Amino acid sequence: MPTCSFLSFRFGPTDGVSVVAQNWAEVLINLGFDVSWIAGSFEPGWKASGDTTVIEGLGIGDSKAPDSNELHNALEGKDLVIVENLLSIPLNLSASNSVAKSLKGRPAILHHHDPPWQREQFAHIDELPVDDPAWRHVTINELTRRQMSDRDIEATTIYNGFNIDAELGDRDSTRERLCISEETLLVAHPVRAIERKGIHQAIQVTECLGGTYWISGPAEDGYGSKLVTELSSAHCPVIHASIVSRSDIYAAADLVAFPSTWEGFGNPPIEAAIYRRPVFVGNYPVADELRGLGFHWFASEDTEAMGERLKDSAGLNNLLEHNYQIASRELSFKKMAQRLENLIIEAGWTHVSS
Repeated sequence: MPTCSFLSFRFGPTDGVSVVAQNWAEVLINLGFDVSWIAGSFEPGWKASGDTTVIEGLGIGDSKAPDSNELHNALEGKDLVIVENLLSIPLNLSASNSVAKSLKGRPAILHHHDPPWQREQFAHIDELPVDDPAWRHVTINELTRRQMSDRDIEATTIYNGFNIDAELGDRDSTRERLCISEETLLVAHPVRAIERKGIHQAIQVTECLGGTYWISGPAEDGYGSKLVTELSSAHCPVIHASIVSRSDIYAAADLVAFPSTWEGFGNPPIEAAIYRRPVFVGNYPVADELRGLGFHWFASEDTEAMGERLKDSAGLNNLLEHNYQIASRELSFKKMAQRLENLIIEAGWTHVSS
């Protein structure tokens, strides 16, 4: 049986990169691979098939590089390594350099979610991404694929894939846990609290609609004090509570907020389509690429249209059905799996250990 390890800074239950990695792992398992996981840390609630290995020095902001022997031993005997963002975004350059050295000449897929030039604070860094003839590069959108091509790195775009028949969550019990009545308009913002997620704008929309604002993820990147200020100054009821089950988040919500200024992809608008929930979405570049697939989302600034449509049950149901059909056709797990399988077959990696 061929073996494959997923490698990243961290893996956790709510992180978008980790969610996509779990979907990829399912594809690899179906192809006959034995899957394992390597990271600087695994967050509470992480559940995935296969063994896990923690290597000090791989984590975001770790002060020292990972031990080369420890990294070599963790990768020893692996027929394929899938690197999730660690060779894309410079959150720990010493770890990136160590991993690139260890993978030189070995079959690997570099799964790029956030290259440095797409983040203002990293735009000056040109050490990533790196390339090797033995590797394959995969981007999660066409924008990044074109940008990498301009930098002489050829990549394949594989959009994130979703379970279009996902089991619905429990609306009543989740709202009860949140102390939200059925009459209350609940606006869910299923993200980690960081600058680019547009938390202030999400609160403003909720205020205009007379609803309750709920952000479900933790504060990161030093955003904690600003989040406290934003929530405490809101002119609407606010909730900051973690619910691990994403299906419960969407079940409880009446409207989904996603006014981000930048995303490499942005799973919540697609998840909202699958769970048949309306969503307002920011004008980040990849959102325009996804809109091009046919999605109809509310604009973050158009609260009047949102309010009118939320009161029009027939029109709202037509909108939600339309978005569900687009997600089913364009971004299904099956379509993603076929693209990934084709890449692995073309690279000759399905029977590398036979």
